[in-house]
Amino acid sequence: MASTSALTANISNILTSRNCVKASAFSSSPFGTSKRKSVRICALFGGNKDKNEENGEAPEKKAGVFGNMQNLYETVKKAQMVVQVEAVKVQKDLAATEIDGYCEGELVKVTLSGNQQPIRIEITEAAMELGPEKLSLLVTEAYKDAHQRSVQTMKERMADLAKSLGMPPDLGGT
Repeated sequence: MASTSALTANISNILTSRNCVKASAFSSSPFGTSKRKSVRICALFGGNKDKNEENGEAPEKKAGVFGNMQNLYETVKKAQMVVQVEAVKVQKDLAATEIDGYCEGELVKVTLSGNQQPIRIEITEAAMELGPEKLSLLVTEAYKDAHQRSVQTMKERMADLAKSLGMPPDLGGT
């Protein structure tokens, strides 16, 4: 078994451009022989040598220790901008969309925007003749129908947006 002092690593070379370390260690066997072993350790944001480096040529481009993280950050930032722009377009489209809801018998019609803002209510003469209590129930029923349709339309548009951006359509739990 190797002794503690025999296993202590001797750091011989630090390659800062690739965040790699070459280490040498001596180990001894129970039979009295010792061997020298070399190990190359590369850090998380370093990496392997470029093929051009191995051939003795200069590499084309080195990203540095955090270069790949910077590229990832920029990519995520651009993706967020695209999502924001597309979401604003969908919201404007929904605001301009009119969705109708009806009560039983279509005596009352309620119109909402795609983002659930009330636009108008149309009440027939037949509904007015039923009295205030029944009319109130019919308006509530028509409003609930319009709201349900409006919410469904909004969910469909947002699912379409998610799909167009390559995200799973059920991301929002619809």
